[in-house]
Parts: sequence; C-alpha cells; structure tokens
Amino acid sequence: MTQLRLGFWQRVAVMLVLPVMTALTRKTWIGRENIPRTGPVILVPNHVSHFDPLVVAHFIYRVPRWPRFLGKASIWKVPVIGYLLRKTRQIPVERGSTEAAKSVEALVTALNEGGAVVIYPEGTTTRHPDLWPMRGKTGAARLALLTGAPVVPIATWGPQTIFDPRTNKLRLRRTPVTVIAGPQIDLSRWAGAAPTRAVLQEMTDAIMLDVRDLLAEIRDGEPPALYERPARRASTSEDAS
Repeated sequence: MTQLRLGFWQRVAVMLVLPVMTALTRKTWIGRENIPRTGPVILVPNHVSHFDPLVVAHFIYRVPRWPRFLGKASIWKVPVIGYLLRKTRQIPVERGSTEAAKSVEALVTALNEGGAVVIYPEGTTTRHPDLWPMRGKTGAARLALLTGAPVVPIATWGPQTIFDPRTNKLRLRRTPVTVIAGPQIDLSRWAGAAPTRAVLQEMTDAIMLDVRDLLAEIRDGEPPALYERPARRASTSEDAS
C-alpha cells in the first residue's frame, strides 16, 4: 500500500482516532478503488450521525488519502479539538456570512494542491425519520463547476447505532459499520454552464440521488425520494428571549 506523508499533527490525529475506530467499529468497506489515489477529488457522503465523519475519515485514510473536511466554524472554537482541526488542515465555514467566501477559496486551494476534500451536501445530519438523504445544499456542485474536480459519492450505514441523532443516545460498544464509495458522478452535461441557482440545484440533486442509491445498496428498504427538510419555524419574541 502507498504510504501517506504525514506531518506531526496528522500523525497525532491518526494515533488518537485509529484506536477508537478499532474499538468501536467492525468495518465493511466497499469501492475504495473508486477514490483516485492522487489528484483533486470532491467526496460527498450522506450524514446519518455526528460519528460518521470519523468513519468516513478512516475509510479515506486507508485508500490512502488525507481527508480535508469542510465543517461548521463553531467546532474550531472548541478547545483542543479546534487546534487539532487547524493543524490537520481541515476547513471551517462560517455559514451565512462573508467569511464563507474564504472557505470557498480554501477549498479551491486544497483541490489545486491535489487534495481530497470532503463535503456533506446535506449540511447537517439528515432529518428524515428513517435516515435517508435529504436534498442537498449546492456547495459541492458549485465547487465542482468552479474547479472541474471529480465528484465521488460515499454512503455510510451503522454510525447511527453508535450515536443516534434522533435520540442523542451514545452506544459505546463494537458496532458493524459499512462504507461504500461509488464511481465518479457524471456531471458532464453541466460542464461550462453558468452557476445559476437552477443549474446548481440540478447538479446537487444528481449528486444526492447517487448518494441515496449507494445507501440503498447497503441497507434494507427501497429508497424514497430525496427528503425535503422541514422549514425553519419563524422566530418570535418568545424565541428570542
């Protein structure tokens, strides 16, 4: 297997995470050959649990690639964890702010450097009651259109048994988890298109349907249509108090 060249803090992260993954997961990995060993790639997983980034990171690390996740900037403010995220070259995003443009620049730079960038198109853990994927946000599509980097879908099932976002229950015992990477998503019909809202949403739906169909391969049940996330409840003076 090709060896990754890791910096000091990346090696620290591996030493911290791998024992946890060994203790808590019995892994089934499918399709790692679909992730290119070198060059830029955008990886788009479904999101069933707050634990699944560790599962996805483990999978990608064994390709071997170093995953660079896009995540909520608030996580970077957590002591120790935020420091480690910075040192391991993860990418924060400030949602709904002008700082989001800097995140796009960081993502483009990472891809220009030949990096493996991980974006959760749903933007949060799925709200579907049976944990099927929601319609996604357009960030991954915009980045693909901007850079031309290949987009590879990933589906995970099992991390929700370790931490279930519907109940907030944590189960610290060895649990089967499955990760599958599919072939590169064919986005060629939009090559060179202007990044209009309609184009980006069409691309995003194509991405999420590939992710959904991959998930259907590794879990029971016929996949439903992409889930429309519930509208946010309008804030009131009582909410603000």
